[in-house]
Amino acid sequence: MKLPLSSAVAERLEWLPRTGSTNDTLREHATGPDASGWPDLSVVATDTQTQGRGRLGRTWTAPAGKCLAVSVLLRQPIDEGSTLPPDSLGWLPLMAGAAMTKVVRSLIEGEVGHATRVHHHPVASLKWPNDVLIDGAKVSGILSELIPETGVIVGAGLNISLDENELPVPTATSLLIAGVSHASLDAALAGYLINLSRLYRDFVRFEGDALRSGLHAQVTALCSTLGSPVLAELPDGEVVSGIAREIDELGRIGIDRDSDGWRVVVAAGDITHLKV
Repeated sequence: MKLPLSSAVAERLEWLPRTGSTNDTLREHATGPDASGWPDLSVVATDTQTQGRGRLGRTWTAPAGKCLAVSVLLRQPIDEGSTLPPDSLGWLPLMAGAAMTKVVRSLIEGEVGHATRVHHHPVASLKWPNDVLIDGAKVSGILSELIPETGVIVGAGLNISLDENELPVPTATSLLIAGVSHASLDAALAGYLINLSRLYRDFVRFEGDALRSGLHAQVTALCSTLGSPVLAELPDGEVVSGIAREIDELGRIGIDRDSDGWRVVVAAGDITHLKV
């Protein structure tokens, strides 16, 4: 597949007609004998991924040719004394989510701009910590994986042309269902890479400080979890319900618990947006 827009903005781009997992493929490149040939912000992408993964080991599958799967190598080491300290790691999925939310919004705006009649204007937003939603339904998910002594691989999936009968779960959606009938895969990929690289370079320049780099402000502005009633399932099995109020300087979400109003700070967990 020819990807002139994406090839022009990626440090290195390998397009695969089919692969098991773009994260796995990129990891092999980044740690293999040709590792030096895969610089910071290198990319592996496909529209047919057969063994995709989500958070907590969940599988992610889709019909061939109807979704974008992309993995980006962030070669900044994450350890004590490095440019990016360990406690900045939680910002990377939020960074990728913000980058994807922006490109989804731009694709929707482009479609609306060409429409002669618009009955509903879909809204794309970021769900903490790693999903992109259109009108509350998931169109994209993010999976970040730490590669020791190498950096981080950030994988993302975007549902492009799935119809309603092809959705993996009822709570999912696609660009096509949202009204983007002629989404360009190359434009979507290029826009994501441009957004991600800008956010990432600023984040590195400010040594992982989300406040000074402006990442905190951008994520906060895009995040529909904030101000919403949510249910948080924590890794230890605890369940917290309340109103999501803030994202702190480490990328954790603060939830004012319904039972006593106490603010619970969540670093990792499954978040469900509750209907009002």
